[in-house]
Amino acid sequence: MNELLLDSDVIIEYLRGKPTMVGQIQSLILSGCRLCYTCISVAEIYAGIRPGEELITARFFGLMTYLPLSIDIGVKAGQYLKRYHKSHGTQTTDALIAATAAVYNLPLYTINRKHFPMPDISLF
Repeated sequence: MNELLLDSDVIIEYLRGKPTMVGQIQSLILSGCRLCYTCISVAEIYAGIRPGEELITARFFGLMTYLPLSIDIGVKAGQYLKRYHKSHGTQTTDALIAATAAVYNLPLYTINRKHFPMPDISLF
């Protein structure tokens, strides 16, 4: 796998030192996989950041590639929300991350698969 978009829950598990996630992320990095993130994840991570986690958080984001949002992503996210909000509990943040995966044609690495039923994205 060359590139992968990380959902916020995966980043949180890594930053909190969950052994399984730390091992998985390290394995991906060592295999040369380019890990990507969006500003949505940055906002979600910093909303729950604990004192003393700032440096490791900044360093981890520094290892990854930032993917900017666009009009196309916004449109697709709106379509996802319209279709999946009631049936799957998909929220705006989930829809924007899923739309980013779709527009950039990247697999999405998430723990919460229920919020990502979109048939045009692949889950890692």
